[in-house]
Amino acid sequence: MKYCTQCLYPETKPDLWFDADGVCSACQAYNNRGVIDWDQRRKEFIEITNRYRCNDDSTYDAVVGVSGGKDSTYQIIKLLEFGLNPLAVTAETCSMTEIGRRNLDNIRALGVDHVEVHVKPQIRRRINKLALAEVGDISWPEHVLIFTVPVRTAVQYGAKLIVWGENSQNEYGGPAAAADNNTLTRAWLEEFGGLLGLRVSDLIESTGIAARDMIQYRYPSDSALAASGVSGIFLGHYFPWDGYANALIAQAHGFETYPHTIEGSLANYENLDNGFHGIHDYFKYIKYGFGRATDIANNHIRRGRLDRATARSLLEIHDGKFPWTYLGRPIEAALAEIDTSLEEFIQITDRFVNKSLFETDNQGKPRRDAKGNLIPKFELGRVD
Repeated sequence: MKYCTQCLYPETKPDLWFDADGVCSACQAYNNRGVIDWDQRRKEFIEITNRYRCNDDSTYDAVVGVSGGKDSTYQIIKLLEFGLNPLAVTAETCSMTEIGRRNLDNIRALGVDHVEVHVKPQIRRRINKLALAEVGDISWPEHVLIFTVPVRTAVQYGAKLIVWGENSQNEYGGPAAAADNNTLTRAWLEEFGGLLGLRVSDLIESTGIAARDMIQYRYPSDSALAASGVSGIFLGHYFPWDGYANALIAQAHGFETYPHTIEGSLANYENLDNGFHGIHDYFKYIKYGFGRATDIANNHIRRGRLDRATARSLLEIHDGKFPWTYLGRPIEAALAEIDTSLEEFIQITDRFVNKSLFETDNQGKPRRDAKGNLIPKFELGRVD
């Protein structure tokens, strides 16, 4: 397996590509930050937010989707810094943790109105289990709702601007930055909101889940979006985005971190809200050969906080381990929420293991060590 020559992303990462020097597109995007005029970007942010600001106090200046994490805390802090009056909107977390609840409450304490949307728990648990089995993503409902709910809320309240955090494509500021055609469309939302191979219509048609139970999982129609005039921007386009720095700023405003490094991670400051995160990140590892610890390590490598060799040694300790616990809670407790046994879970994981990356026995079943961890075929970090 080929790796980036600068960081530790492998060629298996979706939508990643390498230049002639073997540098991945994620590193190239970060390297290009050096030529960005951030003072000009800041001015653009002020101009855009002033254009969408509510001048008669009849509604909010912006809607911000918040989970209670470090990044959404930072987003609220940043908007308040510029004198905006945002509405914080939360799509209910799949398996809310105690520390996640405290951090979510802290966002409201910063001085914002907050709306939390709860969906039917019976339906959600059913979707959690189905999505785990069908696409290997136990958190699929949350990944959909964190995009649909803020959009639905903005349309409902008549707010004209949605502020997202980091632009995963790292190419442009969002529709609000466009000279024309700057309202949201379902096509744009579905591209950035990503349904990961499973659409709401698929669920309704194939599982018998009623359309009336999926209202919050669907975007408004294009006509409703156009009539509302709602648009959106990515905060990370206008200000240098750094998860670690965001965490430090959030901590200074009451954000709570975990007492020690989180399982499958290299940090104690992210993915604290959802008790299913450990399972979600494990499926990324078994599909692509890298997990959340790799994402964090690469962010530190690019910013000069870790060298590649040190990061590699840390990943060998932390990345891709079977998620026996997450935030100290046994996996059996998490699986019980979706009526799934550990044996059934392992059978599901075996179906998603990338057999070109991990060893199998003579019957094609993934091999595991005494701790339940998969045995990789690849050499971590190899570039030749």
